[in-house]
Amino acid sequence: MLGHVNRTAETESAADAAVPPRRPSRPRIHRAWIVAAVTFVTIIGGAAFNSLPGLLIDPLHTEFGWSRGEIGLAVSLDMALYGLTAPFAAALMDRFGIRRVVVVALSAVAAGALASVWMTAAWQLMLYWGLLVGLGTGSMAMAFSATVTNRWFVARRGLVTGILTAAGASGQLVFLPLCAWIVDAHGWRPASVTVALAALVVVPFVWLLMRDHPADVGLAPYGGAYVEKPAPAVGAATRTVRVLRDAARTGPFWLLAGSFAICGASTNGLMRTHFVPSAHDEGMEITTAASLLALIGIFDIIGTVFSGWLTDRFDARRLLAVYYALRGASLLVLPLLMTSPSVHPPMVFFIVFYGLDWVATVPPTLALCREQYGEDSAIVFGWVLASHQVGAALVAFLGGVARDAFGSYDVVWYASGALCATAALMALVIRRKQAAAPGHPLGRSALGD
Repeated sequence: MLGHVNRTAETESAADAAVPPRRPSRPRIHRAWIVAAVTFVTIIGGAAFNSLPGLLIDPLHTEFGWSRGEIGLAVSLDMALYGLTAPFAAALMDRFGIRRVVVVALSAVAAGALASVWMTAAWQLMLYWGLLVGLGTGSMAMAFSATVTNRWFVARRGLVTGILTAAGASGQLVFLPLCAWIVDAHGWRPASVTVALAALVVVPFVWLLMRDHPADVGLAPYGGAYVEKPAPAVGAATRTVRVLRDAARTGPFWLLAGSFAICGASTNGLMRTHFVPSAHDEGMEITTAASLLALIGIFDIIGTVFSGWLTDRFDARRLLAVYYALRGASLLVLPLLMTSPSVHPPMVFFIVFYGLDWVATVPPTLALCREQYGEDSAIVFGWVLASHQVGAALVAFLGGVARDAFGSYDVVWYASGALCATAALMALVIRRKQAAAPGHPLGRSALGD
């Protein structure tokens, strides 16, 4: 009898072993994609203001008599703070969480844009546009995208980086024509109010749908294994400065920061700030010039997502070199196209070509930061982004000064084209990371410390 019971138990055990264990049901759409979608919308809302400065240079000059250099200085302050805030924002997200930081940032953008409606002096322009909006948009800069990507994705990081980077271009696509029409039909103040409302509308989506870490909802990152949520980081500012100190001892950091500064100079500082007034100098309507700049945004989305796909498959250094070389060549040709108030086929070709290249540099730059600096890559990328915005700020200011001094933007286009050729060379000499040196938190590059 006992033998029969044992055989029965063995039979049942064998049967149980033959049945595969049940796995917990998984959602059809991984939560990481929902978080990425909220991030995309947030960046669009925060980027609404970036569509505005280039449209308001002439109206503010006309109404208040401020020089283009003064207005450009306020824009440059915004861009510089945008960049300098980014690395600290990444550390603050580690300390206080993504949701809280982003909600405060959106509120700051809305406050600065709304307060500018009542400004009467140039110092107020610098306070509202430069300080408040700069701090707010900087907290939702590309370091925000890097933090979300690093936490929520293991697979498809290059693709997600490209998609989130394209969000800024999507905001430009949506808001540039809208704000240009509002400025032309109703003045600059309603356009500023529109930007403030766009930032506020996004806040509920962030608070309800954004989560700081996959472990908050019991999930593993997309394409990776489950990891516990780390304890909130303390000493965010100290950590940010320490990461900069350690990264600054490595050669790749300076090459990435220098090339990305040129990237910012030739995009946000040059095209986003000065393309519309430059085209208007040649007799083109503001709404037409803004529509061309918005058209860049369409192809920017395509180019950035495609660049993310390429970054998952090819050497990021060579991709950067190609992107910068092509951008420089196109800028050298642009003054020859800026001779007519009408939109002609060569100008359309430039817009398409330049749009594909606009921020295609971001996915390979972020990939190189991740390769070189590991878990500190989001903060390092924040500092690299700071250099991007410092470059943008310099050209936003100097471009206005050059226009006041020479009566045209030609010298700015040519100088930016030459700088892009330098950035291409800088990308090529970045060497791949070798094994980390003992005691060095960021490792040691082949380029030396």
